[in-house]
Amino acid sequence: MSRSPEQIRESVATVWRMEWPRLVAGLIRIVGDIDAAEELAQDALVAALEQWPRDGVPPNPGGWLMLTAKHRAIDLVRRNQNLTRKLTLVGHELRTDQGHEPESADEDIEDDLLRMIFTACHPVLSAPARVALTLRLLGGLTTEEIARAFVVPESTVAQRIVRAKRTIAARRVPYAVPHGDELAERLDSVLEVVYLIFNEGYSATVGDEWVRVELCQDALRLARMLAQLMPDEAETHGLAALLELQASRSAARIGPAKTVVLLADQERSQWDQLLIRRGFAALGRAHAIGRNYGLPPGRYALQAAIAAVHAMAPSTEETDWRRIAGLYAVLAERFPSPIVDLNRAVAVSRVHGPAAGLELVDALAATGALDSYHLLPAVRGDLLERLGRRDEARAEFARAAELTCNNAEQALLLDRMAECE
Repeated sequence: MSRSPEQIRESVATVWRMEWPRLVAGLIRIVGDIDAAEELAQDALVAALEQWPRDGVPPNPGGWLMLTAKHRAIDLVRRNQNLTRKLTLVGHELRTDQGHEPESADEDIEDDLLRMIFTACHPVLSAPARVALTLRLLGGLTTEEIARAFVVPESTVAQRIVRAKRTIAARRVPYAVPHGDELAERLDSVLEVVYLIFNEGYSATVGDEWVRVELCQDALRLARMLAQLMPDEAETHGLAALLELQASRSAARIGPAKTVVLLADQERSQWDQLLIRRGFAALGRAHAIGRNYGLPPGRYALQAAIAAVHAMAPSTEETDWRRIAGLYAVLAERFPSPIVDLNRAVAVSRVHGPAAGLELVDALAATGALDSYHLLPAVRGDLLERLGRRDEARAEFARAAELTCNNAEQALLLDRMAECE
């Protein structure tokens, strides 16, 4: 059955989004330059837009794009006589591809993807730069899409990406997967970047929308990719488990007119059971790998275990809050964080009452560590309201509304404030 030119263009766009990370990763290894690799990938896209409407979509679109891009790589290398050695390498790879089906290079592509992940997430880059570059190279997002997701000017995102590429070149960041102790250190950076991307999608810091589903999906895809590429690393599965379980609630977290729906008010029948099953499976793999190596659960596996308790509960009241409080206590001991302490206080309030939770929150507030974090007064306001101290609760909700930059969340906090009157 023949397809219309419009259908073929849609196929090109779909394949392009799916294959972009693999294309760029493979080309960086060949030409040794991120910008050049992106240009070569774009050239392959242009060729597809020209040829596929005329000749039809090839049986292996991704392989076709990679082979076409490698042809362009040969042309680029030939224009620089100083890269003769690389020309030989590219020519060898091209002959190999022509003699076999394109799928035969899948194992090389996996290595290339790993190299690109560790390059884009290198600690030498700032956190915003790592996030932007990762979304660009591994998510295939344009600067416009990244800017829209984070509600920042497109020029800001473009500058971050340009500076990141320059820093990688200037600091001679190796296009390689680290080993030994360096692998563990660098893997933390990689996982943190994916976690940051998901968190921004799950609870957007600015703008009108509280949840940016597309950004959550991009992070989830990256987490799954990491778990596949590094199957023996427990925390890659721990992160995948956490994001699967958190993402399962996405639809229930948004009410009519894109209003915020908190956990206690969510319709749990809207939770995605497929994602929950995937989350449990990934968490099981994380625990199994940890046992094999005699390692305790990591930061993301512990958070995933907390999310799993929520996923198993039919309601907020029937949730095993004692277990959640215990898991937060372990998390706070092994990975100290004021935000973990705040979440633990919420769990403790469900076990021992709001007064016990408020005592922990007040102690945390006294440290000043979360002075600019809007959820501290939001949690304090909720606990005060549960204690019947409505005037104090109203002031806390007002403070929280002032601190947040997300309009949907601000509307919720102002509603909570009004309810205390």
